[in-house]
Amino acid sequence: MLLERVKTAIGQLREAIQKSTTLIVNSGALAVGTLAAAVLGFVYWWLAARFFPPEAVGRASALLSVVGLAGVLSEAGIGTLLIGENGPRRSKGPQLVSAATLVGLALALVLALAFVVGQTLVLGPAAPINGWIVGAAFFFGCGVTVVSMLFEDALIGNLNSVGRMVQQVLFSLLKLALIAAAVVVGYVSDAAILLTWVASLLAAWIAFDLLSRGGMRRLVGRPDFRLLYRLRRETFDHYALDVALQAPGIIMPFLVLVLLSPATTAAFALLWMLVTTAAVIPAVAATALFPVVRSNPDQAGHNILVSLFGSFLVSLAGAVVILVYSQEILAFFNPAYPDIAGSSLRLLGFSLLGLTLKYHACALARLNDRMRTAAYWFAIGGLLEVCLAVAGAQLGGLQGLVLGWTLAVIIEGACAAAFLGLVTKLNAAPGSLQENPAPSPLQT
Repeated sequence: MLLERVKTAIGQLREAIQKSTTLIVNSGALAVGTLAAAVLGFVYWWLAARFFPPEAVGRASALLSVVGLAGVLSEAGIGTLLIGENGPRRSKGPQLVSAATLVGLALALVLALAFVVGQTLVLGPAAPINGWIVGAAFFFGCGVTVVSMLFEDALIGNLNSVGRMVQQVLFSLLKLALIAAAVVVGYVSDAAILLTWVASLLAAWIAFDLLSRGGMRRLVGRPDFRLLYRLRRETFDHYALDVALQAPGIIMPFLVLVLLSPATTAAFALLWMLVTTAAVIPAVAATALFPVVRSNPDQAGHNILVSLFGSFLVSLAGAVVILVYSQEILAFFNPAYPDIAGSSLRLLGFSLLGLTLKYHACALARLNDRMRTAAYWFAIGGLLEVCLAVAGAQLGGLQGLVLGWTLAVIIEGACAAAFLGLVTKLNAAPGSLQENPAPSPLQT
């Protein structure tokens, strides 16, 4: 009797896995790439923390967060559009990728120039860009970052997450090699960190193209700006949702730099890196739902539950690790960092639970073409994150900032959980996708 139950359970598990093969393969490749990049990234930042002054690490971390924000603002929702619409059977994908890349690159360079000028006017001598080398690295870094983001999204849209995994690993290896070289020659400044980051990202795509025999070049074709214009409504809706969802978290290290100090930012950025690394797992799982459910809407409900459950377990584990070992993690990077941060960062990991629910609510909004409505609510949540973080920093320094931001994200997660529960109860996502699937604009 027991043996029969075991066989039945194994059979049900095998059937569940077979139903979600595409989701598991693509999410798995994204997770493996993320894990490898995280391990190599920890080594990278360990070298920076050990051999670079805390102020240099803090300024570089803050500037890289601005580079990331510029990338999100510049890809203008086009990247998410590529994930959902750039499938392998859609012949117009390369033309769309090229048009998107040119538009995103132009926006990124304009934003970078505006920041370089604006930070001097607003912050004066405290501005993080304090030399032409740092300024040049920041300027070109914004351009390279948005191009990389769009190419990565195109790979995911083609259900070629393995290719994205390879590119991630190459970037991490090259970045580590260059920071090690900088340490050896004694070039230990914020400029060195920015230069190694930008040069590695550019070299990683060149290496990926060579290893895949033109894998990067196959992503692009003759730009089709008319097609991009036809997709402007979908693009704007994705853009609004992306910015509302991601911008507050991306800019947080820069906010710490402005509100507190470069040394505090260095300690914060290392724990923040751990949180954002753990958050990538639920983020990529939710992202992979977009093309997977579009290609197989019959399994939508099953795939959403599998993604949500697995992501929640990862987030809970990450929260516990940071709660228990935050001081040891900081000391591993630099013995001075625990004294700088104290125990202020130990609750930061619990924001992962709210982030998991936010990401999956976002995925459901995309699948049901409710991006603009969801963007309004996520924008309110993002404003709440920034306001509570600023208020917390004014009242309680670093600990107050962490508590304020974490509380805001948990509140957002609770609202997202209510939304997810309502959608599940009404069976809205699977039903709408099965009964009235939206045609792809690329097929018209």
